[in-house]
Parts: sequence; structure tokens; C-alpha cells
Amino acid sequence: MRDIAIVGAGELGGAVAHTLARCDTATVIRLVDDQGRVAEGKALDMMQSAPVEGFATEVSGSTDLMMVGGSDLVIIADRAGAGAWHGEEGLLLLRRLAGLAPSAVIVCAGDSQRELIERGVRELHMDRRRLLGSAPEALASGARALIALAVDGSPRDVSVSVLGRPPAQTIIPWDDAAIGGYRLTRLVDEPTRRRLEARITAMWPPGPHALAAAARKAVDTIFGRSRTLICCFVAPDDSAGERTRTVALPVQLGLEGVERIVLPSLSVVDRVALDNAMML
Repeated sequence: MRDIAIVGAGELGGAVAHTLARCDTATVIRLVDDQGRVAEGKALDMMQSAPVEGFATEVSGSTDLMMVGGSDLVIIADRAGAGAWHGEEGLLLLRRLAGLAPSAVIVCAGDSQRELIERGVRELHMDRRRLLGSAPEALASGARALIALAVDGSPRDVSVSVLGRPPAQTIIPWDDAAIGGYRLTRLVDEPTRRRLEARITAMWPPGPHALAAAARKAVDTIFGRSRTLICCFVAPDDSAGERTRTVALPVQLGLEGVERIVLPSLSVVDRVALDNAMML
């Protein structure tokens, strides 16, 4: 049995709940939002669509954050009418979640929650493996689609990662990218790559449906439904005594969260750019 709680029933929260339910990723999805009966209404709407769309996931809504207790995984989305969780309110939410669901992996689905992940690990001493952000995968998916269009191919054949701190410090490791098993640099010339990089950077922030799809992909890999690598915001590791920033990196996920970081081959320029992005 897989139990997922989604905190926030805004546009993103509703999209994440619907996407997960349609894929039968979990047995139970609890949508929590303190704004009236928004979460309850959206949950009811999804359950009414279940016979039509053919999914069996049980979706419920509540205003009580206590409902996240016992969840295997918690997704932080956006509040109805109040936007994404961040700043002091976001930090307070993380503190409460750590008490209510201490063994859960927490996935921040919003594009503006990179600093929240960093503060959760640094100030609340949360396990950096169990607190991550899925938004970079939405940008990476957009990059694959644009590259596929440029070569008249399929996004499924494109392998590329997005690193750094988008949009200002977005790093695309072209030397490690591939199309259909062939090095991308052999198939796409440098002027085209530069134009693509500018267009990819301009795609940040992703929309709610792209963010919801990225969150679903993260959940699938955490629950073992997929073993693909995924680009995530990963909290800094200060164990070596060097303070760094939360950045987007390709990772392998599992039931404990981030299992390992799989850093692609980087050119000297990309290595320096990533080091700069990680500087505090």
C-alpha cells in the first residue's frame, strides 16, 4: 500500500493529485489545504472521474494537516489562492511535516522552493536525502522536446540533463547529451546548441502541468516503478566543512529519497559554471 499526502490544493496541487491518481501510482492520495472545502471539492471531482478514466486510487480532501501522518511520501505543492509554500511559512510547514511524518520522503513540486529545501536541511537538520525538489525535471523534459524538434526526432530518443540554478545559472552538459545513442554534439552544431540553450533557459518557470508531470516521475522512481535518472533540486552536503547551495543535479531515487547523484561528464566550462552555481 502506498500512501501519498499532497499539501496544497491550488492549481499545481490539484494537477499533481490528478496525475498521480490517473496513473494509480498510490493506493491513497490525501489532498490537504486549509482554505475552506477546496481540497475536499477537488478530491470529490477526481473520484467522480475515476470510473470514466479507469483508475482505482482513493482520493480524499481535508483541511487538517494531521492527515499527512503515516504517509509514505509527502508532496508540497501550492495553497489554494495563496501560491507556493516558501519563506518562513514554508519553513514552519517543513517543521510540522517532520513531526507528523518523520519517515516520509518530502518532494517539493514547485519551481520556487529551492531555498526552502536548503533551509530545511540547514536550519531544521532534515535528512538531505529525504527532502528534494522535482521542478528541474520539468525543465529537462522541455529541453528534450525542443532538441527533438530541432533534429526532427522524438523526445524519447533524447538524453540530456539540466544542472545548476535555473534560470540565471542553467547548465546543459552538451558533451554528455545523446540522441538515439549518438553524441548530440555530432548531430547538432554549436550555433544551434546556443539557440536551444537560450530557448530552454527561457522556459523557466515551467507551468503547473509540466511540474505535476515531473512530480509524478519523481514519485514513480521513488516507489520503484521506474529506475530512470531524474533531475532534482538536491540539498547541499556540508559534511566536508564547505557550505554550498541547493542545485539541480541528475539523481537516482528510491524509497529513502536520493540514493545517489549521477554527475554527467562536464566540460571545463560547465564544471566551472556548476561550481559557481553551488557557491554560497
